[in-house]
Amino acid sequence: MSRLRSFLFVPGDSEKKLAKGMGTGADALILDLEDAVAESAKPAARGLVVEALKGARPSQLWVRINPLTTPHALADLDAVVAGAPDGIVIPKPDSAADLVALDALLTEREAAAGLPPRGIRVMPVATETPASVFGLGSYGPTTPRLAALTWGAEDLPAAVGASVNRMADGQYTDLCRIVRSLAIAAAAKADVPAIETVYPAFRDLEGLRAYAAQGRREGFLGMMAIHPDQVAVITEVFTPGAAEIAHAQAVVDLFAANPGVGALALDGKMLDFPHLKQARRILASAGEN
Repeated sequence: MSRLRSFLFVPGDSEKKLAKGMGTGADALILDLEDAVAESAKPAARGLVVEALKGARPSQLWVRINPLTTPHALADLDAVVAGAPDGIVIPKPDSAADLVALDALLTEREAAAGLPPRGIRVMPVATETPASVFGLGSYGPTTPRLAALTWGAEDLPAAVGASVNRMADGQYTDLCRIVRSLAIAAAAKADVPAIETVYPAFRDLEGLRAYAAQGRREGFLGMMAIHPDQVAVITEVFTPGAAEIAHAQAVVDLFAANPGVGALALDGKMLDFPHLKQARRILASAGEN
């Protein structure tokens, strides 16, 4: 999952948008069979997604299937697994138990298609049901497919009867702030990247930049986009700069040169193990070391 900074949602039922998405420079496209596709259009959307999976891949290609609780989920998997998507985005899981169930479904279909076992990764949208709030701590080594964890601010408020997910000043409601923070912690517990949710005001690129930058400071390593114009901003924000990489490398080198020492000084500042861990994380996200 290193250097998967930008994920662009693309409606699976639009051949034009699928083609346009391929040229955006996003690190990954999420070919959507769920919310972006009307009920009547889902069969045709599966066909278009399968065709996209057969073509050239300038970006990784992930597929958001329908929730496992719906009859569409199995049809989605039956259609797309043979195309070897890079990953599956699973919406509305209650806990890691849903990933275990998905793992079994994918394993069966990979074998039938002659694909390497567990080559298809999984990213849950882990905060969309009331039960999911209490299941966030369950993610971990439940399946080696788990590649990242993301959250959403739309479905959960609706599920609990809330009419808004943001307050009058634009800040998230308490419920959304809580699950956003817990999603970061859940990803860290599972040792996978936390991916920030979408910024719906797709024409407000400066607002997007500020939101993405704050998310990165708080621990997210990438972000999802809903419009092609958002991709470049997200990719830039989540790419460590040269000075940041140089400092991180200096921290790693300093600890490597002083094995067994718990605290060291660099540029007049004291460093300990959390600084080393963060430096390694920056280098990993930059594709270094």
